[in-house]
Amino acid sequence: MTGSGTHVAHQRRRWSIGVALDWFFFTFAGLAAVWLAYLSLTETFHIGWWGIGLGVAFWVLLAYLVLPRLHRILTTIYVPDYFIGRARTSDGLLGDPVNLALMGSQDQLLAALSAAGWRAADPVTLRSSWRIVTSTVLRRSYDEAPVSPLFLFGHQQDLAFQQEVDGNPAQRHHVRFWRCPEGWLLPGGRQVDWLAAATFDTSVGLSLFTLQITHRIDADTDVERDHVVRTLMDADAAVSLDILKDFATGYHARNGGGDSIRTDGDLPVVDLRALSAGSGTAGAAAAPVPAGPIATAANQGEGDAP
Repeated sequence: MTGSGTHVAHQRRRWSIGVALDWFFFTFAGLAAVWLAYLSLTETFHIGWWGIGLGVAFWVLLAYLVLPRLHRILTTIYVPDYFIGRARTSDGLLGDPVNLALMGSQDQLLAALSAAGWRAADPVTLRSSWRIVTSTVLRRSYDEAPVSPLFLFGHQQDLAFQQEVDGNPAQRHHVRFWRCPEGWLLPGGRQVDWLAAATFDTSVGLSLFTLQITHRIDADTDVERDHVVRTLMDADAAVSLDILKDFATGYHARNGGGDSIRTDGDLPVVDLRALSAGSGTAGAAAAPVPAGPIATAANQGEGDAP
């Protein structure tokens, strides 16, 4: 017992001046940020209506400049830069779970998505960003609304597709695809051509971590994963499926926007190699899927959305 106790004692963390200074500056920076926010809030109301504009300007600087830069610094240090089954945001935060794999060429993937009723998302530009804002406010349909960039293998998604729900751009099924690097293998040795992250947008809100305007997603990402698989298989009997059970540990976590996510850890592998790629063209827009199946899938995915 004595020997064991001595061993445990030796494993205790040794505090040093460097560690103490690290904690001091970390705590000081946090308190300073809180104090700055408090002053900005209280002083804003002392200068009349101009304070509203200054408050908006402060939020823009905080949400789109200060917090993203801090996240990039911290995540560069603390977040692993290798595959762990999660995409990353442009700020380096862990994003949506990678919950789907596919086999097949890009033409076969595009043909399968087109047949299944998915529409290619527009690239993120000033024009498309403004259009999705106005479409959301006015509740106008925008079938090709852009999706925010997420990163895997060091670059953002190669393809992004979506299905709007009942003409409401605030709610949609969407899935991002990344082409796997040449010769890259999944943990366990399986080779696939594409990895994907599928989630269901429930509403528009503020990110918990950056305070930016963003889509909020449904927590049960497995429902959306299964929806993507089901639409592909229903569209063409040549599509086959293999499931890597317990590919990752089932977990509850949060994505880069602060939304709760949960998954059982299974990884479906969809094989599209038997499909004809003749109808697949880059950026092809498919006919909308009837509202019934989409609404049903959306209702099944309702969880703790705000």
